[in-house]
Amino acid sequence: MADNKAGILQALNPADSFTLAMDEEIRKDGMPGSLCGFALELSETPDIQALTKNIETFLEDFPTARASLQQRGKHFYWCQRTNLRQVFFQHPCPAEINQEKFHKQTLEEILNNNETREEQSPIEFHLITGTEKNTFLLRWMHPFCDARGAELILKFLMTEDPKQRKLFTAKTGKPLVNQQLDKYKWWQKIALFLKAKRHIESIDQLQSIIPISAQQIQEPPKKLGYSIHRLTKQQTQQISKIARKQVGLTGTSLYYLGCIMRALDKINPDLPGEAYCIPYAFNLRKNKVLTPVLGNHVSALFSQATKEQVQDRAQLFQHLKQQNTQVIRAKLDYAFLPLMWAGSWLSLEKYGKTLRRSYKTDTERSSFWFSDIGQVDLAEQTFFNTKIQGLFHLCQISTPPALAILSCQFQGELSLTYNYIEPHINEQWVDQFHQYMLEELLTE
Repeated sequence: MADNKAGILQALNPADSFTLAMDEEIRKDGMPGSLCGFALELSETPDIQALTKNIETFLEDFPTARASLQQRGKHFYWCQRTNLRQVFFQHPCPAEINQEKFHKQTLEEILNNNETREEQSPIEFHLITGTEKNTFLLRWMHPFCDARGAELILKFLMTEDPKQRKLFTAKTGKPLVNQQLDKYKWWQKIALFLKAKRHIESIDQLQSIIPISAQQIQEPPKKLGYSIHRLTKQQTQQISKIARKQVGLTGTSLYYLGCIMRALDKINPDLPGEAYCIPYAFNLRKNKVLTPVLGNHVSALFSQATKEQVQDRAQLFQHLKQQNTQVIRAKLDYAFLPLMWAGSWLSLEKYGKTLRRSYKTDTERSSFWFSDIGQVDLAEQTFFNTKIQGLFHLCQISTPPALAILSCQFQGELSLTYNYIEPHINEQWVDQFHQYMLEELLTE
């Protein structure tokens, strides 16, 4: 822990630096940085007094939630603010306005609110209310926490027992990246570093296919838009059955990835490039562990398939399954940890370029961003005397690729949230793309 007398509350861990580099890449486009959202759709307006009280308790237990992210020397720290900012906002829908439209517009305004990194609050809570529709949004910025951390913050707010809340605040010592690295000798760390570097170089042999054309990329990005598509329980069960058959019990995310690749190839088969390359997060947390709430605890992995493999459905899933098996066998998930540690010592500009740009072609490495949140287990809980009827996730994205697809299951239903940058991608494009996605997901 750094010196509190200097106003420093907490240093960033290596995984935080990883997400901060992407925050910088997004800001370079004139966008508001790596803002993310976790939205709960509620049956009615919650008990605002009780909600306010628990938010204040959270802020007291986690003072970093009111901090300012500042650079001191070569590194960044969470620092105390001289003036505390408001972090809980209410947005009542006027009676004469369409509620569906008001909620969507308000959410987009929150995620597109552009502030300097130092001014931006690490986390905000927004309650959008109406007679027919109520939404609670937890808006956070990378590198404050990851998606799993955001879910834990929601659980903290919904926990009334002070003893149970203390479980969220227990100290865990070193960041998880460092804990994993400490298991290896220095020469083993070097070997992991070289293994990860060779893996990235092999990926960069093929130029990535980007879902938007070179002409579209020339246009300046205007704002983040999003579109939510929910599948029925019957459709979700059918997809789970097909996924088990194609990629095995633990390969559901691989099934989604393959279907996304094929849907992209269908919507625009003439885009230049040789392969689809997708970064995705590898979570270092153990399942069901409540702590730590804050900070990022992820490593990065890549999935890649050539255009020829994508066009052969059976071959594609066999390839993705073999690729994933090789990642586990070669411990590539942990091989990236030394790279993340080393990257935390680079400037944001250099680190961001290293993450995004292909070594061989100096073009965008990622065809799209993808995250599978998995099963969200908030279904049995009430949210301050209301029922949670649905949820979805939002995130800012760099341009290119201008497309992020976030999936999760809630109450037995699969939700796909398409986050996209306008004007490069629009809602009509997403609707057409989703039809191809449905075809792929439900194909036996």
